Amino acid sequence: MPKLDGVLETSIYTGDMDRARRFYEEVMALKPMFSDSRLTAYGVAARSVFLIFQRGASTDPVTLRGGVIPGHDGSGPLHFAFAIEASELEAWEEQLREHGVAIEGRMSWRRGGKSIYFRDPDGHVLELASPGLWENY
Repeated sequence: MPKLDGVLETSIYTGDMDRARRFYEEVMALKPMFSDSRLTAYGVAARSVFLIFQRGASTDPVTLRGGVIPGHDGSGPLHFAFAIEASELEAWEEQLREHGVAIEGRMSWRRGGKSIYFRDPDGHVLELASPGLWENY
């Protein structure tokens, strides 16, 4: 059986790309690797990519010099988590407070990890999670 090396990309969809970019660049301190009216790509840590697509702008296949990317789209609030060190949790709580972002939930996991939950401007649920959440993290 071939093996998987990890999740490379995670994507969400936005109704307002400028608003989404402001949130992820100002609040989450992400730096865009690529951006146009359809897509913004952010590098996260060493090898993950976080993609934000303009809702409805990727339903048709995209043909590039190297091949074709099938069409896709999504709606409704999604959930995803960013990994953080436990020692960074308080700093993240302060960062969110400074930007007026309400923490909607907190969790202390039985393996010792801690999570906080909040929403982006499109209603997606973000989680910041420290090690001790899953058996592999």
